Amino acid sequence: MKTKAIASARVKTDKVDARILAHLLRADLAAESYVPPGNVRELRALVRHRLSLVKMRTMVKNKVHAVTDKYGYRCEYSDMFGKAGMEWLRALELGELDRLVLENHLSHSESINAQIDRVDEAIRKKASQDDDVRLLLSMTGIDVYTALLIRSEVGPISRFPDYKKLVSWAGLAPRVHQSGNVEYSGAITKRGSSVLRWAMIEAARVAVQHDEKLGAFYERVTERRGDQKATVAAANKMLKIIWVMLTRRETYGNANEKRYGKKLKTLGKDL
Repeated sequence: MKTKAIASARVKTDKVDARILAHLLRADLAAESYVPPGNVRELRALVRHRLSLVKMRTMVKNKVHAVTDKYGYRCEYSDMFGKAGMEWLRALELGELDRLVLENHLSHSESINAQIDRVDEAIRKKASQDDDVRLLLSMTGIDVYTALLIRSEVGPISRFPDYKKLVSWAGLAPRVHQSGNVEYSGAITKRGSSVLRWAMIEAARVAVQHDEKLGAFYERVTERRGDQKATVAAANKMLKIIWVMLTRRETYGNANEKRYGKKLKTLGKDL
């Protein structure tokens, strides 16, 4: 953001860019960019690869829905892509070309599912070897994949001197506008790691339904601001707690020890 003047300059030449950079460096205004170590980059690549596979599978499923909608079919099963749902799809009466298209989509979906299973196996293996993941699993709403995603996106928690820096980096901090004695907050900044922000919001949706304290907080905010803003506020609060957990090396709390133990069993005997 501090070097934005280069891109927005009316006169855009290499000499102008170099001069602006020199002035920023002279005034110590060039922000340092964090370069994660190799092991963190590998974790990021793994969890982001899974995210891309899930998005790809969703696109394929939407194309299958388009074919069934074309003929007015409605699936009687709760999961169209489960075992019974797949049998139902393959038994539908369709035109020759639409049958070919549907079979291709179903084969593609099954192939992606197999790839996701392989990636999940690698994720569980990596998660079982990470102490930060163990701590994160103690928090309601966070599963193995989400824990490893947070771990890979955040990196060493020591690079954030306080929880405000972490929340701001995730783009979950509200915008603050001040003029004289008047100060008010706006929507969240949405700057920083969009992947981490998405993961925290999804985790918050689950946590507010199963965690008593987070649920009560969510209800209070919902009464004043509505469901969407309450979910974002809960994600903000969870990320602050995560900073404390990773900094102090503490689990989420004794009340969640039973849930914590169940999650750890899924990671393997080496835990």
